[in-house]
Amino acid sequence: MTNFVVKVALGHHCSSIYTVTMAKIVIDARESGTTTGRYVDKLVEYLQIVDRQNNYIVLYKKARISEVALTAPNFSKREANFKEFSLSEQLGFAWLLYRLRADLVHFPAAHHPVLYFKKFVVSILDLTTLRFRNPAKNKLVFWVKQRIYWLVVLLAAHRSKHVITISNYVQKDISKHFKVLSAKFTTTHNSADAINDPSEPLESLENTEFILYVGRHQPHKNLPRLIRAYESLLVSNPSLKLVIVGKMDSASEKLKSEFSHLKDLHFTGFVSEGQLRWLYESTACYVFPSMSEGFGLPGLEAMRHGAPVASSNATCLPEIYGNAAKYFSPYSVKEIEETVSEILSSKKLRAELKTKGKKQVAKYSWKRMAEQTLEVYEQVLGKKK
Repeated sequence: MTNFVVKVALGHHCSSIYTVTMAKIVIDARESGTTTGRYVDKLVEYLQIVDRQNNYIVLYKKARISEVALTAPNFSKREANFKEFSLSEQLGFAWLLYRLRADLVHFPAAHHPVLYFKKFVVSILDLTTLRFRNPAKNKLVFWVKQRIYWLVVLLAAHRSKHVITISNYVQKDISKHFKVLSAKFTTTHNSADAINDPSEPLESLENTEFILYVGRHQPHKNLPRLIRAYESLLVSNPSLKLVIVGKMDSASEKLKSEFSHLKDLHFTGFVSEGQLRWLYESTACYVFPSMSEGFGLPGLEAMRHGAPVASSNATCLPEIYGNAAKYFSPYSVKEIEETVSEILSSKKLRAELKTKGKKQVAKYSWKRMAEQTLEVYEQVLGKKK
């Protein structure tokens, strides 16, 4: 760390001398621009507002570095084109970090070079990868990757100076699973931004009643049960549509094939920000059936835009959504159906959920998340008692 002496005049004949300590902090932003990289993108965005003292070097992959504009003078960017969970990450990335001579490195995800032995903090967002298999991957290969991931998380949790999580549920989960003392953790909740683009209707859905899911289509998102619940809802709501938004992949295509008989099941693929805003604002109910989340950002985004939310009661979701959602067991198709049906049939309940949702979203702030993260940095660096 670098010390600077600052002389501050207090009057005609007196002044005070203060020592300002400036640390060099490196942030691994190689996942910037992806869904999982939103956390680090927001962290960097708001750290530029709350910290003008320390010097930051933010590391991006080659394809992303030209797209990012850092505005604060104490922030700079550098290329780190090393793939996650690769040999180049373990060797080349570690060597780059040593050459940067940082006072502190922040890895915003569990994967990190295990050969880096200097001071670092790590953010562990959830343990979903350890609990759910990706059927799109070779079973044996994925099993091996899960074992490697388990080892990387174990080392990160024990060797880091501090562990940051995005919900209290994840904090307790990691503490229990990897036998880490709770004093080593800090929870910094995420937040949900309003979409500023003008609402852009989807013509095929205008003047129709639909329920909505936004997110990835991986197995733990529990979409087969959601679709089966929707199929049951059609008995009493024959004109109801189910809209599933998110990047199409092999899991999406499998679902489309399995439920091809449902003519009002819509997989939209990618939508624009304006279209997403319209979907949130227009849906009769946003349904989040996930079996495992670290924070559950999509449901909070839906609340910000006035959607009544029906949510799984699994993992962190009751913590994050509070009383602003109607909950169901993600393992019961019947409960999903009954919960959504209750919302659809009650104008009063929808209004209550919308009002509570707005209040719940207001509890979260990206700026506060950055401030809490900065406090962790200062604690680890010995700048804060």
